[in-house]
Amino acid sequence: MGWTPLYLNMADKKVLIVGSGEVGSRRCERFLDAGAKVVLIGDHVNDDLVQLGAIVKSIDELGLWIDWADIVVAASGDHELNNRVGEMSGDKLINRADNPNDGNLIVPSSFFIGDVQICIFTGGKSPLMSKELRKKIQKVIKPEDIYQLELQYYARNILKQNIDDQKIRREYLYKILEDLKIKELLNKGDLESAKKHASTIIDTIDQA
Repeated sequence: MGWTPLYLNMADKKVLIVGSGEVGSRRCERFLDAGAKVVLIGDHVNDDLVQLGAIVKSIDELGLWIDWADIVVAASGDHELNNRVGEMSGDKLINRADNPNDGNLIVPSSFFIGDVQICIFTGGKSPLMSKELRKKIQKVIKPEDIYQLELQYYARNILKQNIDDQKIRREYLYKILEDLKIKELLNKGDLESAKKHASTIIDTIDQA
C-alpha cells in the first residue's frame, strides 16, 4: 500500500488549501487548530475561518502560494483544477481530497476521546465505514480508560524521577494498572484518590 501513519508538528507550518467547500473548510480548521499558517483559495470562504486566522487569496496567485507552502491541499470540486494543483506542487507534500492516491499525504478521519487522538484510514475505500468504525471505537473506550491514562502519566513521571531501572518502573506501572482499588476509584471518576493510592504503591518500592 505504501502508506504509513505519522504525526507531524504543524506549529508554524505553511499550508495552502485550494477549495473552500465542506472538505476544504474542515481541513482548514484542522490545520489552524494545530498551529499552522493557512492560506485558503476558494470562491466562498466561511467568515469563521478568517476569524480563526485563515488568509484568503485569489486563484490568480496560485503559483505564488504553492511555492510558499510546505503542504498543499487540493480540495476543490473541480477535478481539473485539483490536477493542476498537483502538477504545480511537484515534490511538495500534497493531499488530494478528491483522489488520495494521486497525492502523497493523507489527512485521515480523526477524533479525540479525552487526550487520546484516534485516526482511521480505510485507504479511501469507504468514508461511511470510517464513520461506523469511529462509533464502535467510541463505545469501547470508557471514561475510566482516560482516567487510567492520566494516572499512568502521573505515576510514570514520579517513577522516572526516582527510579533508574526501567524494568522496575514498568513493573510498578503494571501494578497500578491492575490494582483493584484503583480500578474501583477510576470507575467512580475519583482520579485524585487514585493518584494517592498509586503513590502508596510507588512508596513500597525496594530498590535493594
